[in-house]
Amino acid sequence: MSAQKIGLFFGSFNPIHMGHLIIANLMVETTDLKKVWFVISPQNPFKPSKGLLHEFDRYDLVRAAIFDNYKLEASDIEFNLPKPSYTIHTLVHLREKHPEKDFKVIIGEDNLVNFAKWKNYQQILLDYGLYVYPRPNTQLSELRSHPNVTCIEAPMLDISATFIRSCIKKKQSVRYLVPDAVEERIRAKGFYQD
Repeated sequence: MSAQKIGLFFGSFNPIHMGHLIIANLMVETTDLKKVWFVISPQNPFKPSKGLLHEFDRYDLVRAAIFDNYKLEASDIEFNLPKPSYTIHTLVHLREKHPEKDFKVIIGEDNLVNFAKWKNYQQILLDYGLYVYPRPNTQLSELRSHPNVTCIEAPMLDISATFIRSCIKKKQSVRYLVPDAVEERIRAKGFYQD
């Protein structure tokens, strides 16, 4: 029985938007990944970022965004790991916790270009592997041809969370940029107003 393949989509998701959801859904519908977990990054205690919503609020928004898709899950695994959280530490921890699963890392092509700067990047490539989605204006990386790198076809999405936060601050609509359930929560709780 082969291990269930899970794609890990790391990010601050501040807030989660349609671009994230389209990529995650394409990953589970067009590849051999059985599920995609959104791994919400905690706030870095060394770099507290103004405008970064509390991790539990971002986790709630992700859950609201994906509630009706059983192939997508929200993960708060990094909230309790040592900070700053390095991808390799999270992967090793997840593998210990879920030995029956085969974890893959989902990244944009813009991150592939600098991937060799990641902590223990060779171990991530060899022991886990990458699923890469296209990003606008990205130079091609020689890692594309690595046997553990899978490039998927997907639309070039350039929806930015910064742009969404700016719209909310200006009281402009973010309809179609984020799921309705996410917009409702953001409005009801007054997120991104200050």
